[in-house]
Parts: sequence; structure tokens; C-alpha cells
Amino acid sequence: MTPIITAENLSKHFPSRHVLGRGKPVQAVSGFSLAVRRGEAVGLVGESGSGKSTIGRLLLGLLPPSAGRVVLDGTDIGKADAATLRRLRRRMQLVFQDPYSSLDPRRTVGAQIADGLAIHRVVPPAERHGRVEALLTQVGLTAAHAERYPHEFSGGQRQRVGIARALATEPDFLVADEPVSALDVSVQAQVLALLADLRRRLGLAMLFISHDLPVVRSICDRAVVLYLGRVMEEGPAADVFERPRHPYTKALLSASPTLDPARRRTRILLAGDPPSPADPPSGCVFRTRCPWAKPACADTIPQLSNLGPGHRVACLRVDEIADIDQE
Repeated sequence: MTPIITAENLSKHFPSRHVLGRGKPVQAVSGFSLAVRRGEAVGLVGESGSGKSTIGRLLLGLLPPSAGRVVLDGTDIGKADAATLRRLRRRMQLVFQDPYSSLDPRRTVGAQIADGLAIHRVVPPAERHGRVEALLTQVGLTAAHAERYPHEFSGGQRQRVGIARALATEPDFLVADEPVSALDVSVQAQVLALLADLRRRLGLAMLFISHDLPVVRSICDRAVVLYLGRVMEEGPAADVFERPRHPYTKALLSASPTLDPARRRTRILLAGDPPSPADPPSGCVFRTRCPWAKPACADTIPQLSNLGPGHRVACLRVDEIADIDQE
């Protein structure tokens, strides 16, 4: 199946300033590539500062890449003129992490959902009110909720409003940036079930950004593991989480809580803190914390190598550590 959106060798560097003048640029993303097919959910996981949200904004065209390109259904977003970019933006939407701060407290939620309908002329003005009510019903709320203000909703209900607002333009691609991290666990499950159901029924392609590995495992078809702006491992979610091959993926999974004794792993404690993205290590960016690093890791940037259907790992020692049992 042809991908709906493709990222090709994306990099993003931000300028850095300090009291003595301009510092080294911050390397937020380096050499990132991804293709997402219609109806597919891809999970993007990693520690805070790994570049997850930056990638989401690069894919949506909200940030210009320092290198590489993003292609939506055959069109290079970076080269699109204003009129074309406006049409493309209707097809790409974002669900925010904080459902409260992403909504205007002075306006009803119905008015805010209707903004997308008006800006992109999705339906005639006379049909907007009915369309807003239908969207609210689609996400598990009621038509009467359209006249309420954000403070009148619970956190889970506000996130449902945010999802309805994202769906108003009838997008093909949705970026969900930590959409349940601010919610209680029981409410998380309800919102995740809603997103999974909408994806299946509407054929949405989705990039699901999270630091919560069990959440990604429950909703995503594929998983991509990031560290300091680089892909460490990617593949079918079941393979990545059941048979992790990169030391960083193993460490993340070992720290992930589980109630199933069969899934528990020996805890892998990483040394030190993640390096500064303004001064990443040479060679493999993970080597300064890797329990199995060797001298060659300081000299060579590991490339993603194929381990099976769709499963790739960027590690010089993958063959040596593949059989280490972390159960």
C-alpha cells in the first residue's frame, strides 16, 4: 500500500544562545525517515528530549526541516505554495497533550470545533452547527455539549473535544502528541479505545507520540524508538516489545511496569543522564550510557540494519547481544 505520508532523512537543528553569544546548535532530530500508510498507527517512543514532538511538528509542516523533506500523498510540503499548503493542512491535524490549555476558555467548544469547518470550508455555513453536533456524538459526547465552555468538562471529556476538533477537517493523517498522559489511568483506556475505533472506521493514518510503552503497544501497529534525535530501533510493535534488540529498547522495556510476571524483565540501569543535544557524543549517540558499548562505537555512527520483516536496529553489536536474556 502506498504511504499517505513520508519523511525522508529529516533533520532539525535549533540555534542556541547563551550569555557569551551564540552557542552550538541543538540537534533535535537527525536523519529521520518514516512512511505511514493509510489506516496505520505508528508509535514514537523515547525519553523526554528525544525529539518526538519535534518530529510530529515537522511532519505537519509546523516546523521547517534543516534537511530532508516531508511528502504528503505525493506532494512535497516544503515546496508547496500557499494555496496548496492550505489544502494540505486540512488533511493533517494534531491532538494536543494538554486538553485544557489547547482550548480557548472564553469560547464554547462548539464554536471552537466549528473554526476548522469555516477555515477550510468543509461544509456550507448552514450545515456547520449540525456537523459540530455530529462530531461531538462521534467522540462519545452529546449535541448539548456544544454550548458548554472548556471548564465545564472533565479532562477526558476535554480531550474528546480536542479529538472532535481535529476530525472536523476530515483529515487523512493525525498526530497524537502524548494525548493521554495528562489523564487518569481509567480515562486513558477510554480515550485510547476511542482513538483506535476512529482509526479503524475512518481509515486514519496516525503518529502516536508517547513515553508510555504499554500504551504504544496497545494501540500501534509499528513502533519507532528514538534517542537523542536518532532512530535506535523500529519494527512491528509486537516484535519490538516482545523481542527488543537494541540496548536502549531493552532498557526502556526493563523499566516499564507490568502486572504480568511473564513480561517482567531484569532492570537495566543506564549510567548518567542523556547527553546534551547541543553536544551529542561522536559515533553512536547512545554509547555513553550503553552497558555493551565498545571502542568502535565512538568512531562509527551505526546505520539501521534489517533483522526481519520491517524490523531494523541501529547497533554495531546487535549480533553479539541479540541473545542476551532479559527475562
